[in-house]
Amino acid sequence: MTTFGTDTRTMTPVQLASLAVGAVFLLVGVLGFIPGIVTDYDMLSWAGHHSGAELFGLFQVSVLHNIVHLLFGVAGLAAARTANTSRLFLLVGGVIYLVLWIYGMVIDKSDDANFVPLNTADDWLHFGLGVGMVLLGAVLPRVATGATRGPIGGSTLR
Repeated sequence: MTTFGTDTRTMTPVQLASLAVGAVFLLVGVLGFIPGIVTDYDMLSWAGHHSGAELFGLFQVSVLHNIVHLLFGVAGLAAARTANTSRLFLLVGGVIYLVLWIYGMVIDKSDDANFVPLNTADDWLHFGLGVGMVLLGAVLPRVATGATRGPIGGSTLR
């Protein structure tokens, strides 16, 4: 399979993770615009806490929220072209989601500061995404894909 000129059979684990995370973000961004998958779709607004639409009846969404998911998806797919950009996408994206988690925890959900919008389910999803992305970005670049034999028969990273 080729993605943006990159053969997935020769991709590193961190590139595959960036590709997978990006694809999931794209999927979620698209699903956020589909009535039925989004409950109270008629209440979907551009932004703000007044958007009553919820993806899967759980995660509060708006047009802005869906566009952010689509942009993260495109960024993840584009970053998958190299191991370095994949690592950067996962680490920076993860930190952004952790900051968004903190933001969601400290704001009043009924205040205009809740412009994305966010609810408690979004907050905890953002925490999980942030931790997961940071871990993938930190651990996967260390995983050997073409390990060479070390002096005692073990493998060493290149």
